[in-house]
Amino acid sequence: MQRHKLKAAVLICAAASLATAVAPASASTGTRSPADVVIVDCFSHPQVRPNDFLIACGDGNSILTALRWSDWKPNFAAGRGLNVVNDCQPYCAAGTFHPYPVTVRLDRPEPLNKSPHQRHYTQLRLVFTDSRPAEMPRVVTYRLWN
Repeated sequence: MQRHKLKAAVLICAAASLATAVAPASASTGTRSPADVVIVDCFSHPQVRPNDFLIACGDGNSILTALRWSDWKPNFAAGRGLNVVNDCQPYCAAGTFHPYPVTVRLDRPEPLNKSPHQRHYTQLRLVFTDSRPAEMPRVVTYRLWN
């Protein structure tokens, strides 16, 4: 039993490290102007065209990676990437991460609470284009935080 607790603790620390490591990697590579609509990450950092985006802020069990944006416009953004999801088998700390190809769409821009002059996307829609996690539908929509 003690060995399982140690393994779980190590895996949780690894997931937390991954989440921390993603923050700088997901920052925009270009300069951002106040006119750009942004997506706000788990650490409350506004981003434009991020390469990675953590969906599951609490446990790090779902992340978008290898994002390539075809559009980043005032009313929507669209792109492709991978949704890397933990299968949580037999439980999340001992689970395995699997990549699933997705199309990504960001919609419904609204003023950002901290900076009302800045607009941010409030809805994230994923469409699994090939295989997908067994418990998930082909199309998933998330309300994004402010």
